[in-house]
Amino acid sequence: MPDAHDGLVLRPLSGPEELDLFLGLSYVLDDELADDLETGRRLPEWMWVALRDDRVVARLAWWTNARGGEPLALDFFDLDAALPAQERIATGLRLLETASAAVVPAGTARPEFGRFLPADWREDAAVREELETLFAVLEKAGARPLVERLRLEWRPGTPVAEPSGRLAFRPVRDREDLLALMTPVMEGTLDAHGQADLASGLSAREAAEQHYDEEFAQYASPREWWRIAELPGTGEPVGFVIPARNNYHHTIAYIGVLPAHRGKGYIDDVLREGTAVLAAQDVPRIRAATDLANVPMAHAFARAGYVTFQRAINFVWDAPGTTGS
Repeated sequence: MPDAHDGLVLRPLSGPEELDLFLGLSYVLDDELADDLETGRRLPEWMWVALRDDRVVARLAWWTNARGGEPLALDFFDLDAALPAQERIATGLRLLETASAAVVPAGTARPEFGRFLPADWREDAAVREELETLFAVLEKAGARPLVERLRLEWRPGTPVAEPSGRLAFRPVRDREDLLALMTPVMEGTLDAHGQADLASGLSAREAAEQHYDEEFAQYASPREWWRIAELPGTGEPVGFVIPARNNYHHTIAYIGVLPAHRGKGYIDDVLREGTAVLAAQDVPRIRAATDLANVPMAHAFARAGYVTFQRAINFVWDAPGTTGS
């Protein structure tokens, strides 16, 4: 049932036919919504709007990676910039709390919030104010910022370096072949999500298994693309790269160099291999991301010709509960 107070109506979409209503506000992922609804990655009951006089003044939506899944991420949350800041905050908080109570199973932590940002969002005063107002709503609801990331893109025509010959590459044989390398890479990781997994009590092996099963196992792209890097002659593993296609783009899904081989520039060879695998498929672009704080990885992407086209930010709720938990 719709929730109404002071003329503000809070409700989910009644069905896919109300998508145009949801599009009363805009965000860079709007063009993915119709296909997400058709494929079951979104459900109308996960897509909520706040209406005043039949005008959308706030909206949010959750996403999952496959039909029938639980909501995995809150990735739409928009507030009408025409409203005064305090009204935006109050409206957004009411919508977030009402919708979360209806969508997120009781007693579970809320799914992570993620948003794409302009690369220069801090330099544009209007954009910064809108985003910081949105972040204020999330924090009032008990969320905290986890990480800001660079979103990167390799474009056709960008040169791919010739192999240096320092490493040999082979396909990944099976799940255990990759997990045996992911586990030590998780130890001492600079990735904020990996650090959060370890801080939650997962072992490095458990975190690697979760990452594999929840992400890599879902890719429909060929696993023959995945590569393990070895020292020529000895076959000693140095690292790995996962070139893949997710639901939307070709991507360098994961890349790592084992701790014993870090500091030798091998990341450039491993990234070159992953890029070459996808470039050979004549893809329209290759997407990648790295934490803002992971300066060595950001520099490696830049050397390989990747450009920063956006940033992203993630907020997390550390525990189940209500506002302020």
